[in-house]
Amino acid sequence: QIKFFESVVKIPYDLKAKQILGNGQKGGLNVGAVMILPEGFKLAPNNQLDENLKKKMKGVYITPYSKDKDNILVIGPIAGEKYQEITFPLLAPNPETNKSVSFIKYPIYVGANRGRGQVYPTGEKTNNNLYVAETSGKINEIITSEKGESEIKILGNNGAIQTQLIPKGVDVIVTKDQIIQKDQSLTVNPNVGGFGQVESEIVLQSPSRIIGFLAFCFITIITQTFFVLKKKQFEKVQALEFDQN
Repeated sequence: QIKFFESVVKIPYDLKAKQILGNGQKGGLNVGAVMILPEGFKLAPNNQLDENLKKKMKGVYITPYSKDKDNILVIGPIAGEKYQEITFPLLAPNPETNKSVSFIKYPIYVGANRGRGQVYPTGEKTNNNLYVAETSGKINEIITSEKGESEIKILGNNGAIQTQLIPKGVDVIVTKDQIIQKDQSLTVNPNVGGFGQVESEIVLQSPSRIIGFLAFCFITIITQTFFVLKKKQFEKVQALEFDQN
């Protein structure tokens, strides 16, 4: 029987770091991860986990990407302050019953992120972005609404006024009457998150091969030991014959 094993994804960061939430307030970072396993590997069923791992997995919900892609696992977003390490309980296939799997080395691909995304699924930007000037000119006026949003009016070189809206929570760094160039930063960059990926390997090994290898090592050690003892015995016999002569 093939038992489950654990794979741990670590997503460390400075817990003092705060991100801008959707409502413009500052809050803790969230984290998430995706793991791409070889064909045949999948998430271990909950009823096969021991009590210790069940406690560790409490509040963590890992799901397959789809029914057809159960070897791709995703999780998140979850609270990064609590889950800087995410444990994936995995189930390996049995090559003795699954002929499409062999006792060889397989690659595993992992991607993890911390912090909010910068684009909504609709394609619109979130407030977790750096805002830049859409035209060159002079800051004509900066208006802050009751909701905390900033409206920056730029008097362009062509005499037209262009207005840019900055969401609540994003700090504006330009001032009135300041001369700016196109693509110049109007705000600080609020994004404190990031994304990383890594490739690792897993070896699916046959228990009989391991037992055979250990048996070979044991026999080799015993043989070498007897060889050394026999050599010492032979040296003693030679020394005795030399003394008699």
